[in-house]
Amino acid sequence: MARLLLRRLLVGLLILWAVSVIVFLATKALPGDAAQAVLGRQATPERLAAVREQLGLGQPALTQYLEWLGGVLTFDLGDSFATGQPIAELLQPRIANSLVLMGASAVIATPLAVALGTWSALRRDSAVDHVTSTGTLVLASMPEFVVGVLLVLLLSTGLLHVLPAVFVATEPGPIWVDPAQLVLPVLTLVLAVSPYITRMMRATMVEVLESDYVQQAQLKGLPRRTVLWRHAFPNAVGPVAQVVALQLAWLAGGVVLVEFLFRFPGVGFALVDAVGNRDVLVVQALALLVAALYVVVNILADVIGIVTNPKVRTASS
Repeated sequence: MARLLLRRLLVGLLILWAVSVIVFLATKALPGDAAQAVLGRQATPERLAAVREQLGLGQPALTQYLEWLGGVLTFDLGDSFATGQPIAELLQPRIANSLVLMGASAVIATPLAVALGTWSALRRDSAVDHVTSTGTLVLASMPEFVVGVLLVLLLSTGLLHVLPAVFVATEPGPIWVDPAQLVLPVLTLVLAVSPYITRMMRATMVEVLESDYVQQAQLKGLPRRTVLWRHAFPNAVGPVAQVVALQLAWLAGGVVLVEFLFRFPGVGFALVDAVGNRDVLVVQALALLVAALYVVVNILADVIGIVTNPKVRTASS
């Protein structure tokens, strides 16, 4: 296990370095001028030159990259071009808001999808199974922003008018002060993540129920509940745990569109704003943060897969 973790960490660090290079080059390729975006269209050439010098935009690209990478390694992300505020201070509440949104979605989606997949497998080839399979396939084929738009049309502006269409901060404080504003973003992410977990849980549970050891347990006369929870479910949940972890990693990137759609004050909305304002350092910090979260969750998925699967655990040892 220790060797596996070390290998995964080294690969993860290599991936993060590659992401840092790609993100840096991509931000340099953005159209427009960062100094112009900071000062506006009425800025004089002298002021533009002074701001470019202050921001280090006139330095060679390699020098800029090494200085930025050194700041990342020392947890000094610099200051926002647009606001002049330290990036860590600027992003701290946004990161907390996104973690609340992602955590709520994961807590709801995971047990719901696992239970639905198990229920569908136990009623294989029935009408319930066909409806579940078709419904999850339709949801899995739809982008998350389409799901969000449909929910807005249904629950906010169309047939029903029971939930706010976008997030509006009515008073200072945590975002859960007004829970109704969290319902649509959370529901959108739940419907985007659940189909994959449900379909995987159904497939693995069907395979396990047809295995020799489960059939042997049934032939011994064990109660159906005992066969299900002691023999079938623990062996089916291993591969599903990896899918759950990967879907949680997807949330780090998928939350961007959902937050922008509902104007939710999180990382995704901050990233869109930073791109629009040519706030290069904020874009770089957020992109690297999302990549780091994705790498960490993938490592956790590998560990969970080994811990929950006896065959893989034995082979890895």
